[in-house]
Amino acid sequence: MAEHRRGSRDEWLAARRELLDAEKEHMRRGDDLARRRQELPWVPIEKEYVFETDDGTRTLAELFDGRSQLFVYHFMFGFGYRVDEENPGCTGCSLIADHFDGVVPHLNGHDVTLVAESIAPLEELRPYRERMGWRFPWVSSLGTDFKYDFGAAYTEEQQKNGAEYNFRLVDHPQPQREGMSAFVLHEGGVHHTYSTYDRGTERLMGTYAFLDVAPLGRNEETAADWWRRHDEYDA
Repeated sequence: MAEHRRGSRDEWLAARRELLDAEKEHMRRGDDLARRRQELPWVPIEKEYVFETDDGTRTLAELFDGRSQLFVYHFMFGFGYRVDEENPGCTGCSLIADHFDGVVPHLNGHDVTLVAESIAPLEELRPYRERMGWRFPWVSSLGTDFKYDFGAAYTEEQQKNGAEYNFRLVDHPQPQREGMSAFVLHEGGVHHTYSTYDRGTERLMGTYAFLDVAPLGRNEETAADWWRRHDEYDA
């Protein structure tokens, strides 16, 4: 552990009060960004998407499960990612998904449904979900354009010739990437309202919120240096 500046309680208190002003400004800026997200135009979804779920085949509208808002997490699994048979799910996506079960009841109570989707058959998703101990809905988008249309998967041609990821042109995108998309059910139709990718998904990770106030912070050069599935950390 590197040496760190020490000081008196009075010095700490003066610095903490100064930091509080900056934190409040950051919070106000975050409130403004949230308002701007909500002001984005709603784009009607014209294409019909069908998913395989634990309750049978469902359309995108049916994934709302009777609520008016829907989060879909684009979970990297299998296709173009599989490392080995025991670990077909992305480590980072698994870390993010560890946060879902605790918030689902609160989201549901606030008229929001949360599901994850992957380009893989349910028969492959279920054993991994059981291993991880997750209960949130996880659906298969295999055979649909859904993940491709919402910027989280790429065809062989796109991987070769380039495509947009995170709203920027990427010369050779990976077969699939992490991301989250939001939808609203309004006047009988589904509308796309928001998507975020790459580090934008950090707001789904409460672990980072804790680390950002820990004495050593994130203490990482890259996230891959320490990320593990929750059953892979050394005791």
